[in-house]
Order: sequence, then structure tokens, then C-alpha cells
Amino acid sequence: MNLAALMGGIGLVFMLVMLIPVVFYLLTLQKAFTRCASENRAMQPGMVWLMLIPLFGLVWHFFVVLNLAQSLGAEFKKRNMTEEPAPGKTLGLVLCILPLCSIIPIVNMVTGLATLVVWIIYWVKIAGYSGKLAAPAA
Repeated sequence: MNLAALMGGIGLVFMLVMLIPVVFYLLTLQKAFTRCASENRAMQPGMVWLMLIPLFGLVWHFFVVLNLAQSLGAEFKKRNMTEEPAPGKTLGLVLCILPLCSIIPIVNMVTGLATLVVWIIYWVKIAGYSGKLAAPAA
């Protein structure tokens, strides 16, 4: 077996392993949309999977974040639950902008780690909002 084939195999395995958390992240976003009543959804839950399309996903993430914030805000308002008007919007927009900053020389050295940290925080925040919608009314 030659070195190129070995490196290609290792690269493929690495990409598949990196895809696992992304799939769970998208499942979390989809679940949050699903827990909103259909009249409050600004986007269909299955549309989050378009983020898997290379390059297009970078732009689509903005639409997902904005529509999810609008959907969650409308759902919390309908249920008379106290939350910010657009839950997760600001943090989500930061998450969308950071990867785009990686094209700027020197700035790109810090955006990778910052993107990872903000991604985890946003993911946990959305999972929390989703959990509040799933919890039975008190």
C-alpha cells in the first residue's frame, strides 16, 4: 500500500469523525424547530440539513440562526414564557461571522478556536431553549 493511499484513508476517517458532532448539532437545531408550533416556525425543520453543502452552508447558517431565533421568540411569546425576543440571535450571528473572518490574514489564527468555543456555547444555548419547550407546563 503506498503512502498516498494511506494518507487519503486517514484523511477520510478524520473527516468522518469530524462530521459526527456536526450531525448532532444539526439534529439539535432541527429538534428546536420541531418543538415550535408550525405557525411559529419561520423555517421547516429539515432545512437545517442544507448546512452540509460545502460553502453554501456558510451562508445558509445565517438563515438558520435568524429563522430559529424568530421561531423560538414567537413560540416563547405564544406560551407566555419569559425569554429574550430573539433567543440566540446575537450569539448565532457571531457564530456565523467568525468562520468568514478566517479569510483575513493574521485574524484567521484566532478565529478557529473562537469559532469552536462560540459553536459549543450556541449549541448548548439552543439545546436549553429546546429543553424549555419540551418541558411540561408548570
